[in-house]
Amino acid sequence: MVTPKKTATGAERRAELLATAAEVFAELGYNATTVRTIADRAGMLAGSLYYHFDSKESMADEILSAFLTDLWAGYQRIEEAERGPRETFEGLVAESFRQMERHRPAVALYQKEARHLAPQERFRYLADSQERFQKLWTRTLERGVADGSFRADLDIPVAYRFVRDTVWVAAVWFRPQGRKSAAQIAEQYTSMVLDGIATRPVAG
Repeated sequence: MVTPKKTATGAERRAELLATAAEVFAELGYNATTVRTIADRAGMLAGSLYYHFDSKESMADEILSAFLTDLWAGYQRIEEAERGPRETFEGLVAESFRQMERHRPAVALYQKEARHLAPQERFRYLADSQERFQKLWTRTLERGVADGSFRADLDIPVAYRFVRDTVWVAAVWFRPQGRKSAAQIAEQYTSMVLDGIATRPVAG
């Protein structure tokens, strides 16, 4: 007796299409991506894709909002733990890489296109998230300076931009199946940022 081949449910197929769209957006950019491009990559007619999504805007919206929802849920858990500034900093970096591992194409899309998409009403939440992101990291750095965990002469705005760019630019090269896991890379990042890369002279 031949067992019938199991077919994907509507929800599963929708998730597969979103994953494909995310890869295409990350590779080609939002403006250069068309519904036909996504459909071709998914092995279906463009008209069939409209059965699941009404536009590429809808797909980008779902991809970005899912990533940010997961990211902020993780950040909130870290904040609610009420740990010291250094531990909070380490936790935020680790969570950032964990979400990058889970949503790498979405992170690449966010990095490339958030500034251009944010002025549109549908994507207004991108600007709100960026402001919230800056406040969280700035607050963590300020706490660290205040309690002596971080240097007293730390330029907070410069430090924030350095950390933001250093962490999220990794989406360009990071691959979940790479040589090091997200957790291992996060540990290296926090070590280099907080402790530096130069050797310390041995006291004589």
